[in-house]
Amino acid sequence: MAEGESREEDYRRRRERNGEFREANCDDNDYRMLIVGHMLPLIATRSGDGNDGGDQQQQQQGWKFSWDEDSLLLQLKAGLPKEMEVIYIGCLKVEVESGEQDEVAATLFEKFNCVPAFLPLDVRTRFYHGFCKQTLWPLFHYMLPLTPDHGGGRFNRSFWQAYVSVNKIFADKVMEVISPDDDYVWIHDYHLMVLPTFLRKRFNKVRLGFFLHTPFPSSEIYRTLPVRDDILRALLNADLIGFHTFDYARHFLSCCSRMLGLAYESKRGYIGLEYYGRTVGIKILPVGIHMGQLKASLQLPDTKWHIGELQAEFEGKTVLLGMDDMDIFKGIGLKLLALEQLLSQHPTWRGRVVLVQIANPARGRGKDVEDLQNEAYGIAQRINDRFGSETYKPVVLVERHVPFHERIAYYTIAECVVVTAVRDGMNLIPYEYTACREGGSQWDAGVGPIPEPLKKSMLIVSEFIGCSPSLSGAIRVNPWNIEAVAEAMNLAITLPDSEQHMRHEKHFRFLSTHDVAYWARSFMGDLQRTCKGHARQRCYGIGFGLGFRIVALDPDFRRLRTDLIVSAYKKSSSRAILLDYDGTMIPQTGINNPMPSPEVLSVLNTLCNDPKNFVVIVSGRSRNILDDCFSSCERLGLAAEHGYFYRWHRDSEWARCRWQKEDWDASVVNFEWKQVVGPVMEQYTESTDGSYIEWKESALVWHHRDADPDFGSWQAKELLDHLESVLTNQPVTVKSGAHIVEVKPQGISKGLVVEELLAMMALKSAPPDFVLCVGDDRSDEDMFQTISTSMARSHIAEVFACTVGQKPSKAKYYLDDSMEVIRLLQGLASASDPAAVHGLASSSSNPTLETSLHI
Repeated sequence: MAEGESREEDYRRRRERNGEFREANCDDNDYRMLIVGHMLPLIATRSGDGNDGGDQQQQQQGWKFSWDEDSLLLQLKAGLPKEMEVIYIGCLKVEVESGEQDEVAATLFEKFNCVPAFLPLDVRTRFYHGFCKQTLWPLFHYMLPLTPDHGGGRFNRSFWQAYVSVNKIFADKVMEVISPDDDYVWIHDYHLMVLPTFLRKRFNKVRLGFFLHTPFPSSEIYRTLPVRDDILRALLNADLIGFHTFDYARHFLSCCSRMLGLAYESKRGYIGLEYYGRTVGIKILPVGIHMGQLKASLQLPDTKWHIGELQAEFEGKTVLLGMDDMDIFKGIGLKLLALEQLLSQHPTWRGRVVLVQIANPARGRGKDVEDLQNEAYGIAQRINDRFGSETYKPVVLVERHVPFHERIAYYTIAECVVVTAVRDGMNLIPYEYTACREGGSQWDAGVGPIPEPLKKSMLIVSEFIGCSPSLSGAIRVNPWNIEAVAEAMNLAITLPDSEQHMRHEKHFRFLSTHDVAYWARSFMGDLQRTCKGHARQRCYGIGFGLGFRIVALDPDFRRLRTDLIVSAYKKSSSRAILLDYDGTMIPQTGINNPMPSPEVLSVLNTLCNDPKNFVVIVSGRSRNILDDCFSSCERLGLAAEHGYFYRWHRDSEWARCRWQKEDWDASVVNFEWKQVVGPVMEQYTESTDGSYIEWKESALVWHHRDADPDFGSWQAKELLDHLESVLTNQPVTVKSGAHIVEVKPQGISKGLVVEELLAMMALKSAPPDFVLCVGDDRSDEDMFQTISTSMARSHIAEVFACTVGQKPSKAKYYLDDSMEVIRLLQGLASASDPAAVHGLASSSSNPTLETSLHI
């Protein structure tokens, strides 16, 4: 950095230089990756502390920096294109005084492409030791704050405010270096779960991925968090959200369904959530290990020396290995109890089996950690006193941080690794152990040659850890079942070598092809695919604070403006207006027979009284309900049961659709299929609380809006499959919709009403030169499709197909809700009869509606 130049000017200069480089080297793969995590992948120490060696180390005013080779954020770079520039954003593991921060930041950006976030000490304490470790960490590991001293304690608003503040600081750091049109951002872990909102707010089209490295709890656990919606909505501002296992992803999707009302779907193997016009991808892939780093560490002289030392120390012993953080969720005490049970039940192993338990220093702090340490010490001491001797200790407790090369040495000499965590995000210990055992024989040979060594390894893993599903050859256990874990230990060390070899080979094949590079490459590929359509979308932001979200629209999909349609309305001489009822003319509710308001009836009558208009309500409701709702509208047309029945004004008779007249079939007219469908639906209604059957003349509908969301959806899928199987030879259609499963005659759709109306208008008056069609659900798409076809065939001058709610649709226009629909219709009614609409506004007692009438 030039003398006298500020850090901001330096960043700006670098961004300009990076931009010039990209322009000069234009390529589809020419982009940068901004990797954002709580901690930078760096080791920072004061000069003079420890050794000064290492070619990669850089010094600045008493500080010494080097890459942390154990950091996942550094290792994942192996899966990114070699030519890709990677910038890291995060905190340092040490405190840097305020007077040194600018110089340290400049050095890290210049030498390491790292942007440090410096947090005030009090904010950092409330953020990490407060909200992260006392709220999110216990909750995500299924520990509820049932009492003030349990599960990290009750929700603390000050901790939450610090968490939000730190995420804002990280957003500012990203802003310093990002080129939003060129860069990708990849956020890691639960420390930064609301960061996507702050980034999306500043750059609507930022290409953003998030990966959670902890479990995601079930909805029953997660819903206890007071800020649950804020965090869910923040995560949904990412383009791709990654999880280690299907269980974690399933829990997240269930939370989105139960708390936000969002549904997901799978297309060609990809899971996506539709969120305000954006498709948020869900990625399920366990992280792997860095095979290159591990192989290199196996070659180190220090590693070989430690292997020899450990082989000499444990000569003649069968070593079981545990390697865990001193954390309440790692199940260290349960593992020790299982060893005690093994030695009690199988005396032959006394003097022969040793459990080496490496306990890394705790990352958190508090009474829970102290209790865990005391428990581990107490159990270990009891086992050693009971079964040990001067030359034999059944439990070797290593209470310190173990360097990577020493860890590899322990892996190499262990016959079995035991992981008994009660809840863990991923846990790479079994992967590392298996890889080391694959290469362990050559170092055995260095100590003393073994004839034709057979590569083998055994794993005992808790069924509650993320790596468990990918280790099909491991012995899976419930860590709380002490007897079962003890028997698993006995089985693991008594299996024939051939069996152990077969299990080892199976695991090694998987982890060698699914390493950390594969994980990063796969996530990056899915992120690119998910963000592919960003450039052509029109985006705008809505909401405040953490409720902010982006509405993304197709370029040809736009809001229907009243001034635009009124102008076309006034110029036209023959108009067709088709309107859905539920969700369009009135808000979508759970009421069986919702009645329109007097204001809605009045505006419909005004439109119907214009001789140029044909106005038709097209609904899935029965004709009796529509008769009751619109009895005061003399000239209003009605189409009931998705067009199966229709009439063009109140005094005319109900008629069946043209399809019914032309394709007369006794089995359809008599609806014999109802005798099959009715009992099946009743069976599902009895077993699904909150569901009911709607009996129509032409159809049967099973509703589950008021049922449990997950169970209702599950039952709906089962019912759909059941009905399709029993109605194979019947002339009916089985369809699922928004909280419904419907059975109706084949060919019946709202599109038929459009055809009938256009044909009738062509015969009685004149073909329409203005068509307005408004609807909100899947059944209305048939109307939009028919109008689009008719427009191309008949050259209708003005066509306005409009959906209610921003979502993928065949319509080209949208309105947000039923209130906007009424405002639009009031605008058209005003063009037909200004006096009538003005009188309605004057007499209205609803101030919101009164305001909306003045368009």
